Amino acid sequence: MRVISKRTLREFWEASPQYLDAQSSLEVWHGETLKANWKTPQEIKELFHSASILKNNRVVFNIAGNKYRLVVSIDYRRQACFIRFIGTHKQYNDIDAEVI
Repeated sequence: MRVISKRTLREFWEASPQYLDAQSSLEVWHGETLKANWKTPQEIKELFHSASILKNNRVVFNIAGNKYRLVVSIDYRRQACFIRFIGTHKQYNDIDAEVI
């Protein structure tokens, strides 16, 4: 699965010292996602049990012990994962993950 783009993840953890604790979890997520060949949301849940499957091919991942939320949009046919949002739970509560 291609991830578009890792730069977004890196910019997040570099944006503030308070987000540095997300770096290792995001790098693990990125590495596992690159190796994945997901064809269905159920295959995502097999690897990331706490992931939440939403409408519009959106998936929410809990990062760094559920301190952060990562929202992606997945194109299963093209094997592409588009990062739509990364932030704290408070920031996540202010968005609509199904349309962001």
